[in-house]
Amino acid sequence: MDKDKTSFIDTNQYKSIPFYLPSDSTTKQWSKASAKRQTNPFIFLFKRLRNWFLQCLAYHCPLNSLRIRFHRWRGVSIGKGVMLGMHCILDNAHPEYIVLEDYTALAGNNYIITHSNPYLHFKGRLLSYLAPVIIRKGGWVGVSATLLPGCEVGECSIVSAGSTASGKIPPNVVVCGNPATIIKEFTPNADIFSCYE
Repeated sequence: MDKDKTSFIDTNQYKSIPFYLPSDSTTKQWSKASAKRQTNPFIFLFKRLRNWFLQCLAYHCPLNSLRIRFHRWRGVSIGKGVMLGMHCILDNAHPEYIVLEDYTALAGNNYIITHSNPYLHFKGRLLSYLAPVIIRKGGWVGVSATLLPGCEVGECSIVSAGSTASGKIPPNVVVCGNPATIIKEFTPNADIFSCYE
């Protein structure tokens, strides 16, 4: 995947979204949610159900190629040679804000979250926002790791198992922990992807 195809997404650009306001009525909640997205309520419902169905299929599917296809249909930008492990949740509300460049891997049981939508009573304490998540070429996310909104995993970097990562992770490093911090650096290798030619 060319960087030009992902240049429209800047992980430094956070979009403010309204705080969550619960509703006792399904109809009111449906109406408010479609108004937030400036979409016809029936089109919104169709898209949400389609997104949910494809996420369920991808979550349980034993074949990597089908998992990739289902997530692409949801709007996730996925390059070539990508490995998506089983039981990965790629943001249920805004999958179109996720970019997985060529030769990236999610080991399994991963969460990629592109939005934070807290209850209204947290206004002034927390932000309610939407931000893209990008895994650059050759990035690897270990089992049960979580990427938070605005996270960018640098080229050939590794997020170790069970870690929680946010912000910009530089290329050629290993990060570990909660919050994830750099524990190891690799020497950049210009020919690292030649094995795929």
